[in-house]
Amino acid sequence: MNTVYIGLGANLNAPEAQLRNAMDALSASSSFTLASVSSFYASKPMGPQDQPDYVNAVAKLMTDLPAIEVLDLLQQIELQHGRVRKAERWGPRTLDLDILLYNDEQIDTQRLIVPHYGLCEREFVVFPLLEIAPELTLPNGLLLADIATSLPRNGLTAIAQYRMTKSIA
Repeated sequence: MNTVYIGLGANLNAPEAQLRNAMDALSASSSFTLASVSSFYASKPMGPQDQPDYVNAVAKLMTDLPAIEVLDLLQQIELQHGRVRKAERWGPRTLDLDILLYNDEQIDTQRLIVPHYGLCEREFVVFPLLEIAPELTLPNGLLLADIATSLPRNGLTAIAQYRMTKSIA
């Protein structure tokens, strides 16, 4: 069984509902077991500032799928929730699902880079991930807790919880 941490984000079309719907889709999938979910956090946009604030979270999934198939399923869920891929980087979106970590693997292909290239610099990833995995050591040997001590929160605020309908022990 593989352990996958994914980052979720949205800032269009009722972003908190978008994240809840994405979590529901992950829970309903026979390919995943949703192990834990962080709080939902309000965060400032990373790119252009003339867009709405984001809602972000991190989820821990268990799966038998290889990483590239996890990516394919996440992208399907994004599309089902109205995601339109544009050339604009860091622009507004209905839903963004990113593989942050896949076991302790380091993957570098044209379609997938794991650990996610921005994991250590993004407060909206580090703090939600720390919430559900406080003892986590990254594949490069760094402790997530140590990264968090030097990362500013930039106004990151917990705003809601996702109620899991089923969980694993």
